[in-house]
Amino acid sequence: MSEQIQQQVRWVTIEPDYADQRIDNFLLAQLRGVPKSMVYRILRKGEVRVNKKRAKPDYRLQAGDEVRIPPVRVAEKNPLPSANLSAVQALNDHILYEDDVLLVLNKPAGLAVHGGSNLQFGLIESLRALRPDAKHLELVHRLDRETSGCILVSKRRSALRSLHEQLREKTMDKRYLALVRGHWQAHVKFIAAPLLKNTLQSGERMVRVDAAGKPSETRFRVQRVFANCSLVEASPITGRTHQIRVHALHAGHPIAGDPKYGDQVFDQAMRDLGLNRLFLHAHELRFAHPQTGKPIHVTAPLDAELRDTLKKLEKVE
Repeated sequence: MSEQIQQQVRWVTIEPDYADQRIDNFLLAQLRGVPKSMVYRILRKGEVRVNKKRAKPDYRLQAGDEVRIPPVRVAEKNPLPSANLSAVQALNDHILYEDDVLLVLNKPAGLAVHGGSNLQFGLIESLRALRPDAKHLELVHRLDRETSGCILVSKRRSALRSLHEQLREKTMDKRYLALVRGHWQAHVKFIAAPLLKNTLQSGERMVRVDAAGKPSETRFRVQRVFANCSLVEASPITGRTHQIRVHALHAGHPIAGDPKYGDQVFDQAMRDLGLNRLFLHAHELRFAHPQTGKPIHVTAPLDAELRDTLKKLEKVE
């Protein structure tokens, strides 16, 4: 059990960066570790005040608002990892682009984007340890733990809002490389199949194609065909959990090394070539810079394991 610490009444003046954020989302970020139900209860009871008045959960904050946050029992935050840890330090070498408002990192496979119940820390906690002066580091989007490649992190709330808008408007271009079983048919360039997410009793998340699911669309393009597999480029138009993995499976071409949706015989053949991870890599990211509007184009090189697998497949042909 994590220790509980007693907060005192706090008054927070809203900075321009936080303008237009809903008060409930602001409180959830301020009171990390507090159950959502408690946050909504203190709002409902009028314990949270904005400019000395009650606020509804959907109230959007304005620059200069004075917010009263009442005393709440908060689960003590896990300390950030030491910036001196070699695994944390190594992330410096994975940064592909950085400026005052954002950074793009080539996430290693096996690193979760967030710390969780069984993980002391993930990518975002490590970056916060490496960049202690960047007070508003937030993930713009996510990558599965097993997936490597480009991940975008904002340093300011204004940048986060702009980048989220690009995701909503589908103007951000994300491209992945995936090695899949069999020969992908060149005419299969677009998959639109609704995806339904469910959580097993074990807590594991699984996704399947289901008419009751959310609309989901992915573009595919063949890059290279090998003896028993294909290298494809996948561009998700929507951003559903495990979308590329499940759409590839739906097309009859599961991704190599996929522990949830893969083909055991194919995966064993790939392990014999030295591939011991999911072959899914976010290799390219294009977006408009949130401040200047200038086009930003970042590519992430494949790691040694993926490169070696492709070289060995070329020899098998």
